[in-house]
Amino acid sequence: MSENSSLSFEGQLARLEEIVALLDRGALPMEQLLQLYEEAMQLIASCRQYLEQAELRVIQIRNAALPLADEESFPETG
Repeated sequence: MSENSSLSFEGQLARLEEIVALLDRGALPMEQLLQLYEEAMQLIASCRQYLEQAELRVIQIRNAALPLADEESFPETG
């Protein structure tokens, strides 16, 4: 997995697609299939963690912008 940890999110997805194609063919020795499966599970975990962090970042950005949007949308009268 160490070689995959330096890959971008998109690179990890591409590698995951490669692995799925290899697993679907099933023409490899069982030990190699098991290693590929393990690598795929690690990639999935890494991608999931990246997406969770991205979601939190989007929420933080939205929350930071909403007070400004609320003030502009509803000017105080008085």
